[in-house]
Amino acid sequence: MSLSSVFNIAGSGMSAQTTRLNTVASNIANAETVSSSIDQTYRARHPVFATMFQGGQASGSDSLFQSQDAAGSGVQVLGVVEDQSNLEARYEPNHPAANEKGYVYYPNVNVVEEMADMISASRSFQTNAEMMNTAKTMMQKVLTLGQ
Repeated sequence: MSLSSVFNIAGSGMSAQTTRLNTVASNIANAETVSSSIDQTYRARHPVFATMFQGGQASGSDSLFQSQDAAGSGVQVLGVVEDQSNLEARYEPNHPAANEKGYVYYPNVNVVEEMADMISASRSFQTNAEMMNTAKTMMQKVLTLGQ
């Protein structure tokens, strides 16, 4: 793995954390939206990440643990999935969005968990940015060795 590949790896990590932050923002923004039916109620969304491996290194190995020996080349977002946990049904017959039985359905968004996820994504993004700055500084030092 070359030093220049650090930029690609950190960049993919920053992109993945941006997706994570966007889904957290969407979840928090919709945390108090209501609906009169389960089908129309907002459900929390979560990104799914996967490690990208360098193609050449893993296939040339005769190890039984090829996937563990392969060098990672970044992270990719496989998609964003909806949380299938139960929605919260509240009996509020005077609410304008209440159904005929007087129930209103609230999303399955836990704001405390979302805030913790936001802090984690923010710190991960910051760490990837610091890795890029460190790699840049190292490359600049290498260029000055010949002087």
